[in-house]
Parts: sequence; C-alpha cells; structure tokens
Amino acid sequence: MSSAQLITLIPGDGIGTEVVREARRVLEFYRDKRGLDLDLWQLDLGADRYLKDGTTYPKEIRERIEHEARAVLLGALGDPRVPGLEHARDILFGLRFGLDLYANVRPIRALDDRLVPLKGFTAKDIDIVVFRENTEGIYVGMGGQFKRGTPDEIAINEDVNTRKGVERLIVAGFEYAKKHGKKTVHMADKSNAMKHAHELWHRCFFEVAKRYPGILAKHVYVDALCLYLVQDPRPFEVVVTCNLFGDIVTDLGAALQGGLGMAASANVHAADPNRVAMFEPVHGSAPPLAGKNIANPLAAIQTVGMLLAHLGHADEEPRLEKIAARAIAEKKCTADVGGSLGTREVGDFVLNELAHAF
Repeated sequence: MSSAQLITLIPGDGIGTEVVREARRVLEFYRDKRGLDLDLWQLDLGADRYLKDGTTYPKEIRERIEHEARAVLLGALGDPRVPGLEHARDILFGLRFGLDLYANVRPIRALDDRLVPLKGFTAKDIDIVVFRENTEGIYVGMGGQFKRGTPDEIAINEDVNTRKGVERLIVAGFEYAKKHGKKTVHMADKSNAMKHAHELWHRCFFEVAKRYPGILAKHVYVDALCLYLVQDPRPFEVVVTCNLFGDIVTDLGAALQGGLGMAASANVHAADPNRVAMFEPVHGSAPPLAGKNIANPLAAIQTVGMLLAHLGHADEEPRLEKIAARAIAEKKCTADVGGSLGTREVGDFVLNELAHAF
C-alpha cells in the first residue's frame, strides 16, 4: 500500500478550474522537484458533470476521501446553468458537514501597501485571522416555506447553535492565539438582538476565556465589528464568530487585503490535525471571467501553502506567501491587483520563484 499522502483536487466550476490548475502545478513541483510524497487525485465533479449525468458527490468518493485522503483542494462552485446549485451544495456541504470541518480559518493579511484601500494604513496594519463556525448556524438548512407564492407566504430558517459546536470553535481561536503569540481574541455576535442563540456565544466565550488568562477576551457586536474594521483594523488579531457572520466579515476582510483573489482559507477539524481537511480560495466561480486567463491564482497558491502546513511542511506557507508578495511588488500579477499577467503566467512566475528558492 502506498505511503503517499493523498490530496484530492476538485477544480469545480468557472475560474475554479483555472486557479486550481495553477495550484496543482505548485503541488506537482513539491512532489517532483522537492520529493514530497504526494498522490494527486483529481476528480471530475462540478456543473459539467452534474449536467451530464446528475452526479454531485458520490458515496464511494466521499468514503475514500474520509478514510484515505489527507487533504482536499476545492475550487469555486457555481454555474448559472444550475440555478438551484444542487451540485455545489452537495459537494461543499458534503465536505464541510460530512467531515465535521467545524473551523473555517481565514487569514486576512495584506501583502503590499498598495492593496490596502484604507487611507493612512499600510500592509503591516492588516493581520487578522477569522475563525468562522462552519457546521452549524443558519446554514444547516432547517426551516421551510408555507403557502409559497401566495400573499400569506411564510419562510423560516432556523439558526442552530449547540454548546459543543460553539465551544470548540471558540477554543480553536484561543488555541491559535496562544500558539502564535497573539494577545487578543475578539468574539462577534448579535446577542443584543438574537437573545437566545447568541447569548450562548456570549456566555461560552467568556467561560472559555478563563482557561487562557494571558489572552485578552473582547466582545463586539458584528455590525460594530464591520464599522471598526474599516475605521482601524489594527486592534484585531483573532476573531471568532458564527457561520453567517463569519461569511460576511471575511468578505469584508478580503477587501482589506486586495480582494477575493488574494483570500485563502482552510476548513479543519481543529481538535485533530491528523484528520482530513479541506482548503479553498474563497472567491466564487465568476462565470463572466471564466476561460479568459484573467483570474487571480494567488489565493489558490496561498491556499496550497496552508495545505502543505497541514501536512507538516510549516515552512512552505510563509514561503508561498512571500512569493505572492513578490509577485504583487513586481507587478507579476493579474490586473485586479495591479499587474498585466494572465492566470497561467502568474503561475509561471510562482514556479520560477520556487525553483530558485531552494
């Protein structure tokens, strides 16, 4: 039986296929040139496959990922030909919920001063990590519609929060802060309006904080957090929050670091680093940009850095981030971050830099 670490690649839809192509080239470099024992397993899953034969996320693939894979690299999902997003929901939620990847970890770091849109601030002022709860909240899909299409229609979605789910996400944030020497953890909720569900977040946060006496625990309402992030992001180091608010706050955070084309992420079972984890650039499939060689692959390439760190190669995450920063500084990047290169050409630059980095 092979000892290679199995990495599952799901390119997805739209520009997902293009940026994952460049991410795969980086993984192939580490396998072929640096000798990492990686087995790359690319899957034909996405809108094209769904429209062809109805396949979304088959049981046999799910089971192999669960029992054999060390990591999944997922491209963006979404295609206007599938307005109900059936394939995207099955794949994405099948990975996040099915593998119990309860912590979505989103670094928000600007790599160059000119990417920062805030007057008077520089790249060193943007250094935040958001821990978004990933398997509960409003996205669990509990609820329904009654009298749909009539004037009396009722639509309900339930916001589901468990003590276990809330506590383990908060613990993940504090553990990260402890490991990386961060002094403050903020928790964002809306407990003044969502008195039952978010009172649990508020209470649990300060109970967990007592286990970490060297770290300052601070509460902020999520609407205020959005205000503060654009006024002055410097006080924020680690933020923990629920599924919906994490989704919103991290997109705002992406704007602080140069846009979604710069935003990497990991989805992990934080309590067990040996479990399979899923990694994805957080931008969408962007159908109008697909096939034009203009999508920014740097988020996907930095996501590979997070993936390699998960596999035990911690030095590769900062190495790839530094190469991405060099691409921005030298304008060897796509137009959205001030360059003139295409997706493939940015990948070429990164591979050339890697070849001279060792």
